[in-house]
Amino acid sequence: MQAKVKTKGAAQPLVVSANRLRDGAVVWLADGGRWADTVAEAAVFLGEAGEQGMAQAAAAEAAQLVVGGYLIEVAVTPHGPAPLRARERFRAGGPTTLIQAA
Repeated sequence: MQAKVKTKGAAQPLVVSANRLRDGAVVWLADGGRWADTVAEAAVFLGEAGEQGMAQAAAAEAAQLVVGGYLIEVAVTPHGPAPLRARERFRAGGPTTLIQAA
C-alpha cells in the first residue's frame, strides 16, 4: 500500500518568502512581482495558484535578486497575511540578531 503524500489544499492561503541576495533580508513576494520587507504586503495565493508565485520567485532568483524562495501557509487577517508556523513567524518578525559593521 502506497502512503499518501500530504499536499496543500486548493483553498490554503499561501505566500512566497525568500532572502534578498543583496543583504540577506527576509522578503515577501508582493503584487506586481516586487519584493516587500513585510509579510503584511505579501500577495496571497490560494493552493495550487502558489505555483505562479514560485515561478515569479524562480525568475527573481535567475535575475539574482533573491535566493531560497518557498511557499508558506498563512492565515488571512484584517492586517494582511499572518504566517501559521513558528519558523515563518520568526522570519516575519525581523532579524533576531544585529550584525554591526566593523
